[in-house]
Amino acid sequence: MEPSWFQQLSAHPFSLLFLFCTSLLLLQIVRLYQKRRTLLKALHLFPGPPAHWLYGHNQFYPKKEFEKLGELVAKYPGAVPLWNGPFVVFFITYDPEYAKMLLSRKDPKTTLSHKFIESWVGQGLVTLSGLRWQQHRKIMKFGFNINILKLFITMMCEHVHVMLDKWEKLTAQDPHLEISEHISMMTLDTIMKCAFSHKGSIQTDRTLSFYLEATFNLSNLTFQRVYNILYHNDLIFKLTSAGQVFSKSNQVVHQYTEKVIQDREDMLKNDQKQDTTQKRYNDFLDILLSARSENRKDFSSADVMAEVKTFMFAGHDTTSSAISCILYCMAKYPEHQQRCRDEVRELLGDGSSITWDHLNQMPYTTMCIKEALRIYPPIPMVSRKLSEPITFPDGRSLPAGIAVFLSIWALHRNPTVWEDPQVFNPLRFSKENSEKRHPYAFLPFSAGHRNCIGQHFAMIECKVALALILLRFELTLDHSRPPIFIRQIALKAKNGIHVFLKKIC
Repeated sequence: MEPSWFQQLSAHPFSLLFLFCTSLLLLQIVRLYQKRRTLLKALHLFPGPPAHWLYGHNQFYPKKEFEKLGELVAKYPGAVPLWNGPFVVFFITYDPEYAKMLLSRKDPKTTLSHKFIESWVGQGLVTLSGLRWQQHRKIMKFGFNINILKLFITMMCEHVHVMLDKWEKLTAQDPHLEISEHISMMTLDTIMKCAFSHKGSIQTDRTLSFYLEATFNLSNLTFQRVYNILYHNDLIFKLTSAGQVFSKSNQVVHQYTEKVIQDREDMLKNDQKQDTTQKRYNDFLDILLSARSENRKDFSSADVMAEVKTFMFAGHDTTSSAISCILYCMAKYPEHQQRCRDEVRELLGDGSSITWDHLNQMPYTTMCIKEALRIYPPIPMVSRKLSEPITFPDGRSLPAGIAVFLSIWALHRNPTVWEDPQVFNPLRFSKENSEKRHPYAFLPFSAGHRNCIGQHFAMIECKVALALILLRFELTLDHSRPPIFIRQIALKAKNGIHVFLKKIC
């Protein structure tokens, strides 16, 4: 009796392995084919530019993203699908009505980019969704109430003055300065002092330069992963040189975050032993540790770690981006710079003290800040993964499961929403014009129930920094080195912001 085909195949294990691997490959091909068909069917109502069958629209990313988005807004109203390879699609919208519908819902942020952010930030306010997100948000809102924000103004002034003193020394030899690195250190100084009661000045002793380098690497590599399909696989990414840099940078951030938390816990234990109570406000870290001690089941040590990482990074990086771009606009439009300076000088004199009441007495300066945030939003894009189908006001629909990306950059430059959007015009934000504007046309801090919890903190810091800088320096552009803006987690100038500074006597 002749052996069956299975017995013959079993006698050759390599043939059996080959058959097994081939079957798995065919199943994967079928699965990907079905996924592509499903996506094509879901997006058939949304035309877009021709895509390469293999590379998709990868020619747009990341170098030409902002340039191409401007072209797409005019050609494809409402939204456009862009393919990242044959099986991943970015559904991008830049319409205020679409934004209103999207941000009014409670869809999670569980998109590819947030998965990669979570790999180093952890499960914090940025990456969580549902009930756990609500719990974290409720805890952390106490760190941003008005009474605490009022206390921050003096601290902000202190660290801005440290930066300006450094600028005076540096520009005494050479008026040219790349300002974004200095502003990043100043905003890190500020968030460390306000939120974590850090002592000393990072700007003068550069103790956290290693931390800034690590967070820059993590932010940059996070978006390299988004755009590189091979990097989507965790194992492949870890084996690359980029993955190794990511791992080392992640370790640096994690170790420093642990030290910040441990130092505070040691200090609190010491206070309890000595039966003393320090006379200071409860800062952000105090609030987190108190929440953990009250309910470890719902707010664990891992939750504390994630939120400290989140706010150490987001609290300085986004505000640094905002202030850098505001100063770039001031240098680019000297007539607006001078008008802001005159307003601030009339209000503050020499700027030796800024109070809470002063912040609402800078109308033109505030309008210039908002116009700069319109043209250069600190967070250029936010995303949601649809948990339920959605039908937009124009009648077009998307099924559940689609990742939708709201391009705030493109929305703020949409010519159907803003007249002459490339023109720097602060009067767009006058009371009269603001009342006419669509409520979802200007979203520098997003909107809806997941808007930026630290937006008031950021606006206060922008006003304080701009006022004090304009009282001390006149800014002009270095036209030989124009900024090249790229999208990371926050908007960045790839080559920095280069200006000339002239001290005002």
